[in-house]
Amino acid sequence: MLNIWMKSRCFLLATVILASLSIQNANAGGLDEIVRSGKIRIAVPQDSPPFGSLSPSGSFDGYDVEVAKLIAEDLGLKVELVAVVSKNRIPYLITGKVDLVISSMGANPKRAMTINFSKPYAPFFWGVFGPQKMAVQKAGDTKGYRVGATLGTLEELAFTESAPKGVTIKRYDDQATTAAAFLSGHVDLIVTGSAIAAKLIKDNPSKKIETKYIMRQSPCHIGVRKGEADLLNWVNVFIYSHKLNGDLDKLSVKWFGEPLPEFPQF
Repeated sequence: MLNIWMKSRCFLLATVILASLSIQNANAGGLDEIVRSGKIRIAVPQDSPPFGSLSPSGSFDGYDVEVAKLIAEDLGLKVELVAVVSKNRIPYLITGKVDLVISSMGANPKRAMTINFSKPYAPFFWGVFGPQKMAVQKAGDTKGYRVGATLGTLEELAFTESAPKGVTIKRYDDQATTAAAFLSGHVDLIVTGSAIAAKLIKDNPSKKIETKYIMRQSPCHIGVRKGEADLLNWVNVFIYSHKLNGDLDKLSVKWFGEPLPEFPQF
């Protein structure tokens, strides 16, 4: 009877040890396996300029694309860029089709049940934008101005709630019409997302457009598979390092027209 009890106890102990080793391997295998393969597969957006876009010739361009290439360079690996859209970013990561997702992705509690998120690496926010010469720093300062917004968007609703008396809000049916109204002078300021504003800033340097104030931050994070703590840690060190040396600021100025903002604590 004692012999059976001892065998059972040894079996249980062996099972616990194997389970522990399995967990350790799952947490430590991601980065090592990628390095051994000589290549890192990174999902990047194919239809979200200036974060990323895919040309008819098959070449990628954008902020996320350059960050992906910089990661591969730091690792000393070749990079395989995999085109994704919003709905397949996370499934590609979970099923192992890619090693990382760098695709203008915001973090939220629901997504965090499925994947892990890095520290913020790129800006995304709703804000009010206008010429540098306008002294606008908060909602109250928009009094007396004409502000363009796209009807029914979250940013239009947010601005409407905070708008002071005396501001004229001109609402348009789509983002392109709103942008055209701003560029043609039909409105003085524009309420929109930072990605759209970045394109306006880049394409119209003579307008000297800048962020007047931010209504809501929703920065972007790099997606990492659950269980790959070593890879997540490396990515966070990568972001920290390239913030310190100014590389990410330079890319932000290139693609968004401004240096990185101060991100909320994460």
